[in-house]
Amino acid sequence: MAQSLADLTSAGARRTLRFFPESSQAEREELRATARELLDTHGGKVLTGLRPVERVMWYLASEGRAEDLVEVVRGQRRDPGGFLVAGARRPRLVLPALRGLALPERITALERRDLPMTAQLTSVEWRGDDLVWSGYAFVANLPRPSGRIGRFAVLKHGKTGRLIKLRLRRTRNEQATVASGQALHCYDQTGFEVVVSARRLRELAGRGAGQWFLHIGIPGPGGIHTSRVRQRDAGTAGHNQVRHLADGSRLVVGFAKDAVSITVQQPPVEVESCTVVDGELLLVARARSGTEAPTAVSVVAGDTGLESPLTPLPDPSGSPDAFRRYRAVFPLDRLAANDPSGIKSRPFKVALKGADGKDREALLAEDFTTGRHGLAPGRELAVHRDERGRLVLATRPVRPIVDAMTVTAAGELVIEGTYPGEEAAGKKVILRHGVRLEEKELPVELADGRFRVRVEPEAAPQVDGPALPLCPGRWYLFFRDADAWDKSRDVPVTLRPEQVGELPLGFSGPQSDGGQRRSFAVDRREFDRIFIEPERLLGPDEHGAYRQRILREEYFQEQRKLPLRDSVLYLSLGGKQFSDSPRFVYEELVRRGVEVEHIWTQDAGLPEMPAEARVAAWGSREWYEALARSRYVVVNTVIGDWFVTRPGQRAVQTWHGTPLKKIGADLLGSPKSSPAYIASLPHSYRQFDFVVSPNAYTTEIMSRAYFIEGGMFESGYPRNDVFYAADREERAARVRERLGLPEGKKVVLYAPTWREDQRHASKLYKLDLRIDLAAAQAELGDDHVLLFRKHPKVHGSVPGAGRGFVWDVTRYPDIADLYLVADVLITDYSSALFDFAHSDKPMLFFTYDLEHYRDTLRGLYFDFTTRAPGPLLKTSEELVKALRGIDAVEAEYREKYAQFKKDFCEPGDGLATARVVDRMLADGPHAAASTDG
Repeated sequence: MAQSLADLTSAGARRTLRFFPESSQAEREELRATARELLDTHGGKVLTGLRPVERVMWYLASEGRAEDLVEVVRGQRRDPGGFLVAGARRPRLVLPALRGLALPERITALERRDLPMTAQLTSVEWRGDDLVWSGYAFVANLPRPSGRIGRFAVLKHGKTGRLIKLRLRRTRNEQATVASGQALHCYDQTGFEVVVSARRLRELAGRGAGQWFLHIGIPGPGGIHTSRVRQRDAGTAGHNQVRHLADGSRLVVGFAKDAVSITVQQPPVEVESCTVVDGELLLVARARSGTEAPTAVSVVAGDTGLESPLTPLPDPSGSPDAFRRYRAVFPLDRLAANDPSGIKSRPFKVALKGADGKDREALLAEDFTTGRHGLAPGRELAVHRDERGRLVLATRPVRPIVDAMTVTAAGELVIEGTYPGEEAAGKKVILRHGVRLEEKELPVELADGRFRVRVEPEAAPQVDGPALPLCPGRWYLFFRDADAWDKSRDVPVTLRPEQVGELPLGFSGPQSDGGQRRSFAVDRREFDRIFIEPERLLGPDEHGAYRQRILREEYFQEQRKLPLRDSVLYLSLGGKQFSDSPRFVYEELVRRGVEVEHIWTQDAGLPEMPAEARVAAWGSREWYEALARSRYVVVNTVIGDWFVTRPGQRAVQTWHGTPLKKIGADLLGSPKSSPAYIASLPHSYRQFDFVVSPNAYTTEIMSRAYFIEGGMFESGYPRNDVFYAADREERAARVRERLGLPEGKKVVLYAPTWREDQRHASKLYKLDLRIDLAAAQAELGDDHVLLFRKHPKVHGSVPGAGRGFVWDVTRYPDIADLYLVADVLITDYSSALFDFAHSDKPMLFFTYDLEHYRDTLRGLYFDFTTRAPGPLLKTSEELVKALRGIDAVEAEYREKYAQFKKDFCEPGDGLATARVVDRMLADGPHAAASTDG
């Protein structure tokens, strides 16, 4: 395949194109020369491999049309990859905000590859004996089909190409627009429902064995677009289903090569049963009369391979069916030979051997029953099935298997199943989020080899901390040894295979204070792994990039025309917490009795919020209305470059840290900098009436790095008033009681920052844990506890949490409370060090990656090695040693600590909140409350 122009250019040239509106004149000239030279050398073919809008951008760059290119790049930031399509027979690209842009036909002409099609299955169900597929299908940038022909569905034979037309009904499916990930087009009307009648299914079976794929066709510019329909990763749209017909045929309704299909099987032999009797595994197969029976059964796992002949069983007198039965026998001790220990599973490949020596799949009869049989302590032989109805044998750790699920009238989910008593003893149940890796510890009842788990979805207990609602996402169940250090030996909870057809199980949770009930579903992936999934936080008219754009550009603007309300909207760390300086402003307004409504922003993580305030979900219609109409807005992060304050509205930016790491425009030139973000800063900060600064050092840096034009209010951070509060000892006692901290032990708080180069596959940031927590517990556990506070951006479970030494306090609302109970702080480059310095309590700095972080990743504003108010430690051993000798460390760094406080902790008098609230209310309708009377 010929290289495109983008492939031939340097990373620097591609970066200049990406940030063209912010580029210098010299960079623009260099980009033009590069693009022109490549076009002259290689010809127009270097443009053909580019995506349509990218083709336009490189063409404009080569022509030196800078103003047009600036507008195109800005348009793509709003709607990445989005464009309009004109022309029925000869389609061409039109950019929505630049309809008059003059471009040659060779640049705007659209080929079939420029209009890729998406066809996605969302559910599979049976209505009686009819099969019903539901999903959505659309051509990118073509939200509506064109021409007289409607959408259609066909089954296409995988080998012969033969087509069978199916009945398709168009439906509404909001998932299509959300899944498209773009903000320009609405694909809601691209849903489909395809019905394959029972008669048609019998007809397919009558055509003999084969595989049929579902295709959707959509008429569009340039002809008909067709695509196979793709599967999901969970639920009915992600798993095969086996349907047995009266004539002995099997239909595997599911997927092949990631595409929706129906596979017709006409097996002459099926496995009828597989049981253990007197130390032997007895497999019974049945063959149809007139067919050739297999001669043997083989069971193979790695180097372990067993084979047993199939011997005929006597035909019982008066047998009503037309089968001949055969039996194979395997000694159980030989199957269990060399069985791995611990949590490892060992699956066996089971095959039926014919007289020709060829292996055939061990397909299961319709009435086959799965089971399990004990082996050595903690191990079992599973007689299982897979989603395609094949026999699966495996030795594995004994598993908890669910066989009943009910929902109480109060909205509590009750999950029950079998788990042999000796295995369940001493175990607890963990509910873990599949992406965030957050954990809950659920109560479990164990008796007579059975378990019962009760899930209260709106108040699930944490390992350390208060019960909180389950946030959106998939929550998986595990059993864990009560004394386990981490999740490495967790045993997954699975569903009895005979009951997978009972899912999804939908239910409503408990009624909230507002009278509403959230929806939840129990579903599965990987055939039998069950999960609980709460409904997403945003409604159908709020979810996804398209609807967020509509809410910003239309609904928010409409609400801005309505009168302001006497309310305060708070936003702390994007809605992740009820914390920080916005919390202290809120508490001060409540203390003064200011007559305003308080509205707190909450993100999808569902953090704990004050019961007395109204809560609005980030990005919801309610939240946009509050942002548009609240008289006061108090935030500690930027809202977005689309936000504009209105006359009479006061917006206060409290920010959230003293900068040690470089920020804003000071990151220009680093690998992680975004010139587009930096260029947006003047507008973003122009919306705030004032920006709070904790000290003179921060005032100078933020004014420059964030282009703050209106000056800053050097009041000190409201959040740091906690260190000077008259009731700080009483507050600390309440925090200790809430966390259940033991009396008489030294409390160590570990609060590291995040690393931009440490990410999960999900793009969330990893927990970069370098402390040997087990060794730390062995040395310090008798007289210390370690409170582990992950950064809000970081996701990962904390080893040892819940064992008495390590406490995961990440979900505790506000770190300021934790400062009060901490005797020592361990951090790295986090701004926590500047806050904690107000306490006069010792600090240790676990800077194991100082050189990399300082010189490559982020950069620091000053020489931390000479000004840090505590030792910089490289290893876990050094850290533990310093904690054990903390008194000596404190004495050694007393002078540096005092200088550090002088440089970074003034003002520090406990009056920052009062100053901020006074200025926020001054000259407004609540000015009478701007002084503390």
